[in-house]
Amino acid sequence: MIIRVFLLASIVLAVVWLLRTRPSGTRLAVMRVAGFLVAAGAAASVIAPGLVTDAAHLVGVREGPNLILYVLVVVFVFTTIVQSLRMRDLERRLAQVVRAQALAGAKPPAAVDTGR
Repeated sequence: MIIRVFLLASIVLAVVWLLRTRPSGTRLAVMRVAGFLVAAGAAASVIAPGLVTDAAHLVGVREGPNLILYVLVVVFVFTTIVQSLRMRDLERRLAQVVRAQALAGAKPPAAVDTGR
């Protein structure tokens, strides 16, 4: 019973964090819906663990924990791809800012004295 309370409290904290986080653009709705679906599934699996096994049987998986593992692998791969794309975009934007600052602070070359 203690682990259920701990798990449910963790899910509630994750949902509160999801509500307080302000992602930009079109990701807002997608992130919130996905987060609520994951939280609802997690809460349902904590409250009634048999539901996971029933859902696993519906999709052709032998056991509930295996279904959870498969879903987590897919979520991990998706998250890794999204984070990689975000990192690439941030690196590109940082390079643009650094170039702009370097050009803004650049001084023209001094006139070369040839001694004539």
